[in-house]
Amino acid sequence: MVSVIIPVLNEGATIRKVVKTIRKTSLPHEIIVVDDNSTDNTITEALKESVRILTSSQRGKGLSMREGLLASKYNTILYLDGDITTYPPNIVDLLAAPILEGRADFVKSCFTRQAGRVTQLVAKPLLSILFPELSHLDQPLSGMIAAKKDLLLQVGFEKDYGVDIGLLIDVHKLGARIEEVNIGRVQNAMQNLEQLGKMSKQVSRTILQKASAEGLQSLATIGEINIISRQLENSVLESVDQIDKMVLLEMDGVVLDGRYLAAVSQQLGLTEELLPIVSSALPAHEKLKSIAAQFKGVSMPELLEIADDMPLVKGITKVISELKKKGYKIGLVSELFTCVASHIKNKLGIDFVLSNELMLQDGIITGELEIAPFFLDGEQYGKEHLFAHIHDRYQLPPSNIIYVSASRRDHPCLQNAGIGYFFQSEDLTDLLELIPGLDNQPSWQGLPNPARPATLVLPTLFVAALGFLVYSSWSWARKNPPVRAGC
Repeated sequence: MVSVIIPVLNEGATIRKVVKTIRKTSLPHEIIVVDDNSTDNTITEALKESVRILTSSQRGKGLSMREGLLASKYNTILYLDGDITTYPPNIVDLLAAPILEGRADFVKSCFTRQAGRVTQLVAKPLLSILFPELSHLDQPLSGMIAAKKDLLLQVGFEKDYGVDIGLLIDVHKLGARIEEVNIGRVQNAMQNLEQLGKMSKQVSRTILQKASAEGLQSLATIGEINIISRQLENSVLESVDQIDKMVLLEMDGVVLDGRYLAAVSQQLGLTEELLPIVSSALPAHEKLKSIAAQFKGVSMPELLEIADDMPLVKGITKVISELKKKGYKIGLVSELFTCVASHIKNKLGIDFVLSNELMLQDGIITGELEIAPFFLDGEQYGKEHLFAHIHDRYQLPPSNIIYVSASRRDHPCLQNAGIGYFFQSEDLTDLLELIPGLDNQPSWQGLPNPARPATLVLPTLFVAALGFLVYSSWSWARKNPPVRAGC
């Protein structure tokens, strides 16, 4: 008999499919969904499958896992993620079998998936140094696990992303028999790089704390890691200098502090005319043409004056200056107001503009908009198609492009870029802490989600993890000096 525990947070779109997959097992089982105080319809959707629902006493995956364990009835425990819809039909049988057959006390799943950056660049290197007997595991951070209940009751549950690696190390210290089971290919929502940054810090911190408790750190280890960290960091900076690279900035919200269309429509008294167009279900390029038509007869100087009156995003001039020093080409992206984008480009020293062409005649807008070919893929319109244009013109792959936007509608561009940065703070200089190759980066903070491994970011992530390890080890050694032998 098996207790399947699913800690969830805002997974209303996937939870029912996960539950239905679990129910394909022939093993007697119970399903417990532990809600981490979701703000979507997760609980409503889970109730439709008649599962047991717990609401966690406070946020944190580890606490949800612990509370689910305490509520369970059976001695074989399975933890599954609530956002994976590609589990094999026999997922419960695969993970539970080693426990039920008496071969193992703790089971980790391994699998193939579209990424594994924190695993490959943080967890496995640190394990190889501090817990080498666990470094052979393919997926030490996997959250799909099975274990004996009485074993799990003996260990602690970290509150954050460190929970899975912490459980693994703790059960290993207890002498548990650990087995890894391949569950095929899984696919879930990719973690954005801000989450990956937090994960890398929390995972490395957990490994270090466990190592400290075991007395596994030493000056020799610190010295080895310090040398590796220094040489790797130097190599990363040299590599970034040699790479052709580009940053694309959205005009609205990233360069101009606000949406230019809203400002210009208010100034020209066109809000009522534009509102039904903007909120319509027209295809994107047709909507843009309809908006452009409303500006027929407006002079270019009027548009530029309104743009000049809008404040710039704090830190934009410093960001542009620092990026250019490090050899980044900088592009400005706007779908509608070409003349305004070109004006801003010249003022700020940006290299080029990517925009549809708002047509002018003798300085007056004609009301026509020429759709740029780089926003088109055949008949399909979308800004994300610009990456193919850049690749052809500059021989620059998307993996070497950073895309910065303040709009969720630009999610496809953020996904297609090597690094997508969803700007939400008040000061754009936050970006400088995250760009590969810039000096004096205080700490890893993270960027939103790329669709594939960001080739420029990965070495930085590893360097940050190693740096964190060196600092923590040094701090521990300073607080715990070696005792001198008596004369």
